[in-house]
Amino acid sequence: MERFGFVGLPNAGKSSLYNALAGGGALAAPYAFATTDPNIGVANVPDKRLFLLGDMSDSKKIVPTTIQFTDIGGLVEGAAKGEGLGNRFLAGIREVDAIVFVLRAFPDPDVPGPVDPVEHLKVVEIELALADLETIQKQLVKIEKAAKADKSANQILEVSKHAIKQLDQGVPIYKSDLTNEEREVLAEFFLLTDKPVLAVVNMGEEQMENANHHLEPVKEELPEQEVIGMCVQLESEAALLQPEEQSEMLEALGLGEGALTKFVRSAYHLLGLRTFFTTGEKESRAWTFREGSSAPECAGRIHTDFQKGFIRAETIGWQSLLEQGSWLKARESGLVRSEGKEYKPEDGDVMEFRFNV
Repeated sequence: MERFGFVGLPNAGKSSLYNALAGGGALAAPYAFATTDPNIGVANVPDKRLFLLGDMSDSKKIVPTTIQFTDIGGLVEGAAKGEGLGNRFLAGIREVDAIVFVLRAFPDPDVPGPVDPVEHLKVVEIELALADLETIQKQLVKIEKAAKADKSANQILEVSKHAIKQLDQGVPIYKSDLTNEEREVLAEFFLLTDKPVLAVVNMGEEQMENANHHLEPVKEELPEQEVIGMCVQLESEAALLQPEEQSEMLEALGLGEGALTKFVRSAYHLLGLRTFFTTGEKESRAWTFREGSSAPECAGRIHTDFQKGFIRAETIGWQSLLEQGSWLKARESGLVRSEGKEYKPEDGDVMEFRFNV
């Protein structure tokens, strides 16, 4: 399961966002370090296609795909040197697949802390960069010794020195001038700033009417990353309601399907994740795969035996299947394709696998 880590200053709304996604469980309080241990939760990835397929098949069970979120305590200036709860918190997100910055823009006299999201961003970026700097510096002596004994290690030595220069200036790897090839060399270090990034600007309800005013400065700081604005408080309140009541509340506020849905989809696609479906009377299920995966690799997402004994995949796009009304009718119309091992599934494919073990 793909994992995302929430990072931000105290009182930015990380725990409230976590609760909105995971259905509660994290203490959200207006004081620093209310979260002292990482909270780990799972959120469904919203996908209307799955429910339409479930209705078509009259499925007894609907199973969406999921992603995992880790909520750590708020970082403070000096966290990389142990301020606040320091590296204990940073360790909680070192092995996540992507980082979500939660940046506060909402004013509230009862909640301490700055309300400039750009100020929030700069503090957390510097702290993560300094933590990465320490990580590489600790390995540098070992790398230098390896390079003396084996010239093939010179590449990692040169890339490490290049990264150190950038990080020492407080520049995160994702904003640095390191090439993709150089970043691949650094992968073994699991650097915090060498991960995909998504930013959430947490606004007050009244600020949503002029959301771009608060989003644009952050987008200027993160031109290659997606920046989403939301009122986390409203989204977390809506998340506690039944689906129909939730839709009514969001529509009444002019929020459509809600920013939470957009956020989960954005997080999902940030890692190049896509969805294929299986559907039948027993269940309709969404499965995650990485873009560019082969048909046997997708089969392996269901069961390793499917991949080992893969023969072929019977495939049709979800829209074409719905138009036909059933798998049988689609097959009779010649719309179900038989694909081999070289086929690379597309987002929205509905598949049945033939295998022999």
